[in-house]
Amino acid sequence: MTLYLIRHAQSANNDLYERTGSSLGRVEDPELTPLGVRQARILAEYLAEGSGRDGEYGFTHLYTSLMVRSVATATAVSLTCDLQAAGWPQIHERMGIYLADEQTGQLIGCPGKTRSYFQQHYPDLLLPDSLNEHGWWNRPAETEEQWGQRAKDFIAELSKRHGNGEDRVAIVTHGGFYHEVLIALAGGPKQADGPKQDGMWFTMHNTGISRIDFHSDHASLIYHNRLEHLPPELVS
Repeated sequence: MTLYLIRHAQSANNDLYERTGSSLGRVEDPELTPLGVRQARILAEYLAEGSGRDGEYGFTHLYTSLMVRSVATATAVSLTCDLQAAGWPQIHERMGIYLADEQTGQLIGCPGKTRSYFQQHYPDLLLPDSLNEHGWWNRPAETEEQWGQRAKDFIAELSKRHGNGEDRVAIVTHGGFYHEVLIALAGGPKQADGPKQDGMWFTMHNTGISRIDFHSDHASLIYHNRLEHLPPELVS
C-alpha cells in the first residue's frame, strides 16, 4: 500500500494566524480562503496530470476528514481526478471542532456539520452511516492523549482496509494530525510538556503532499511536504 497524506488548502483560520499571530477570532470549522480555493484547484490539476503522466499518483481511494476545509480541498481533487471522496471522521485535526471562551480560555466542543449540510453543499461526498443531524463531532474538545491514540487507531484501520494489496490511498487531512501519524509510525513517546517529538515538528504546508510506503515489516517515508505544484507566491 502507498499512502499519500495531503494537507487541506488555506483556511480562514490559517489566514487569521498568518496575519495576526493569534487565534483570537477563529471559527470552529473554517471555509477556504480565496487563496485556498486557488491552491485546491492547482493541487487537483497537478494530481490529475501526475496520474496520467507517470503514474506517480493514480489514487485508488480518496478519503477526507469532515472538517469543511478538508472536504472542500478533497472535492476539488475528486472532481478533477474523477474519483469519489469518502468522509473518514477519524482523520480530523487535533482537538476536533471547538471554540475557546475568550474570557476563560476554556475549550468548548461544537457539533460540526450535519448530514444534510454535506448533502446540500457536497452532494458527491460519500458519507459515513454514522453521520446524522446532530453533527459529526458534538462532544468536548479532544485531549493530547486522545489525539495520539487516534493516530495509532487510524494506522490500524488503514492497514485493515488496504494493507494487503497495492492500493494507492490519498487522505486529505490536517497538519497536526499528519504530525501525529508520523510520530505513531516512528513509535516514539512525545514530550510531556508539548506537541513536539525531541524538539522536532513535521511542518506540512497547505496542500503539501507526503508519501509513505507500507511494507510487511515497516513503513518508509518516501517524501515529505512536496509543494512543487504551487508557485512560491501561493505557498502558505
